[in-house]
Amino acid sequence: MLNLPSLCLLALLSVSALAEPLHTTLNHREISPRLTTSGQISSAQIASLKAAEIDLVINLTMEASEQDAQEGYAVTKLGIDYIHIPVPWDRPTQEDLALFFGIMDLSRKKNVLVHCFANYRASAFVYLYRRTVLNVPEEEARADLDAIWSADDWVKYPQWDAFIRSTIN
Repeated sequence: MLNLPSLCLLALLSVSALAEPLHTTLNHREISPRLTTSGQISSAQIASLKAAEIDLVINLTMEASEQDAQEGYAVTKLGIDYIHIPVPWDRPTQEDLALFFGIMDLSRKKNVLVHCFANYRASAFVYLYRRTVLNVPEEEARADLDAIWSADDWVKYPQWDAFIRSTIN
């Protein structure tokens, strides 16, 4: 017969066994020790957020799926803050960016994961934050953006190039 401490250990081990490291997320990019961007996080990756010492998850997706519906609940159940800013893929707005900037400013001492479906929105918003708020040099900030976006992506998705240019200028 299992006692309470044994049951707790068993539950902890089963959650750990289901966890996948955060770096396995699509287009994972560690920007700094406190800031990471990625594509969609899975349930198994959510289980690893505590081990990755994430304090806040910012989700920029618009996609409506069962997984997305459960994400906020699963993250906050771990005691991690969660904010969802649904950024339209076809027309990102300055209002969404301003909200993101405000949240990032309030979270400077937290370990933050910013994610979206494939890390395009997330990397673009983080790039703009770093350039316009943190004054990170263009070459440094652009290297992290270019690690996610290819030259073909900018051609395929001109709304994002236009959005970035209009924000920077």
